[in-house]
Amino acid sequence: MADTMLFPGTVEWSGENPGISLKTDPAGPFTTLASFFRVVLSPHGRGHALVLMLSPQEEAPPAERANLCFTDNEPLARWLVGGYVSHFGAWRGLPGLKGLQYRGLDSVRSSGDAITSYTETVVAGQTTVALTWSGLGKPFCFALGPAASATGAHHMPTLFVGCTTASVTINGRARPGAPVPREIAGQRISTAMLAFSETWIRA
Repeated sequence: MADTMLFPGTVEWSGENPGISLKTDPAGPFTTLASFFRVVLSPHGRGHALVLMLSPQEEAPPAERANLCFTDNEPLARWLVGGYVSHFGAWRGLPGLKGLQYRGLDSVRSSGDAITSYTETVVAGQTTVALTWSGLGKPFCFALGPAASATGAHHMPTLFVGCTTASVTINGRARPGAPVPREIAGQRISTAMLAFSETWIRA
């Protein structure tokens, strides 16, 4: 019988957190960042949030390139941005987070089989955002300890699925750029991946 693995600490939130980070120049900065949350348990209850930065390097960009967070639970979204997103590698220290605008969303829908392709579609007023991951790889499950997690304070068990291509589409127009290669837990993936069964446990 296998040993039981019990993580010490307090479960802070659990759910899904797929993301897409795009570059127009592989050697340059990220030009579009999207982090989607479907939270099933947290101190602020359940909810969804899509943190979408179209101008990561600008604190106050023009409206057509705004940095936005669409959510149906704003207290949860603000808590996630302050305690988690702001610590993610591609997001850490970005001016765009300082001027992030929060807007209510009307609906969230997932589609695809998560084996070959998968899409999260968020509708907020006149804005429809579709995040699509395709060319999906083999799922793998791992756990980061506090020293290796983004916050430096949490255990993070999760299931990742890497992909070869990904897109962020806003009202039918795809954002320029592509994900770039990255490695995590000894697996070669990219800066666009599905993250399911993700739990953050404060050590």
